[in-house]
Amino acid sequence: MAEIHLKDIAHSYKPQPASEADYALRRMDHVWQDGGAYALLGPSGCGKTTLLNVISGLIHPSEGQVLFNGDDVTERPTEARNIAQVFQFPVIYDTMTVYDNLAFPLRNRGFDAAHIEARVSEVAEMLELTADLKKRARRLSADAKQKISLGRGLVRSDVAAILFDEPLTVIDPYLKWQLRRKLKQIHDRYKLTLIYVTHDQNEALTFADQVVVMYEGQVVQVGTPQELFEAPAHTFVGYFIGSPGMNFLPCGLEGGAAVVGDLRLQLSEEVAAKAQAASGDLELGVRPEFLALAREANGASAPVAVADVEDLGNFKIVTVRLGERAVKVKLPEDQEVPSDSAFLIFPPEWTKLYAGGGLVA
Repeated sequence: MAEIHLKDIAHSYKPQPASEADYALRRMDHVWQDGGAYALLGPSGCGKTTLLNVISGLIHPSEGQVLFNGDDVTERPTEARNIAQVFQFPVIYDTMTVYDNLAFPLRNRGFDAAHIEARVSEVAEMLELTADLKKRARRLSADAKQKISLGRGLVRSDVAAILFDEPLTVIDPYLKWQLRRKLKQIHDRYKLTLIYVTHDQNEALTFADQVVVMYEGQVVQVGTPQELFEAPAHTFVGYFIGSPGMNFLPCGLEGGAAVVGDLRLQLSEEVAAKAQAASGDLELGVRPEFLALAREANGASAPVAVADVEDLGNFKIVTVRLGERAVKVKLPEDQEVPSDSAFLIFPPEWTKLYAGGGLVA
């Protein structure tokens, strides 16, 4: 396994980029620790696959260096980087048996028959492919073929890293959950360096120890699932993580307080000073899970009109109107919801202030 350092990396598909907008990857300096399980999360077009292909060597970056354990591999081709990559669609040999597909990467590198037998059997058991080892791959379902593709990535124990580019897209939802759990177990057992690209927050949050969130070619936050949920460093993270996402309300500053209509949220002196000096529009962000509704004002609160109630079984999503702004509130299933008007309670410890999209810490 290897520590992977992307040192001052940037990439543009244009030969002469003139501005930041011309870069698919904006300048970044990022380290993937040896043995870590990472998810690279973001919407389509944010640069996830480009970043993965820079690591693998399929793309040569416009700027910067790729270091494996401190060794500069920027100019080395993919085959010289000692990585395994699993793609969105199965990459297998249809005419080979499942056994031969799994054994192929090992035979290619000259491992002896005993080692190949042991590794193939181990990986087949982990992915529940043992019963299919003698079958031709072309006779299997799309789900089974993708499991073989995963197994080809996992069968080598000597790789610097295993890179997964949305590998479960074509998989049945229940099997997808099973395979995510299997990959997590494999990581816990072997401490492989795994980097898993996905646009699905559930996949990212259940698989990874650390989630790397990308937006418009930039890494905007790296953290545990809990950190991303409780303290988003960027408004995009707040919006993208969670269902529903974070509520954002444009606000002003008055006497050390953030003000939205009738709501006044007192800020610490440090945060107020940083907000005063910050550039960009100010917004308050708070997750629906942390808001409360009451019939009377209590602490940091504001009068709202109840616009809609969605009963989702074990909880309710209530939409209220704070002035012209719609705000989502997530409430327990058994909590009574006022029919017309109420007070929206903002917990100061969970209400965050953002300036120009970034958290004012």
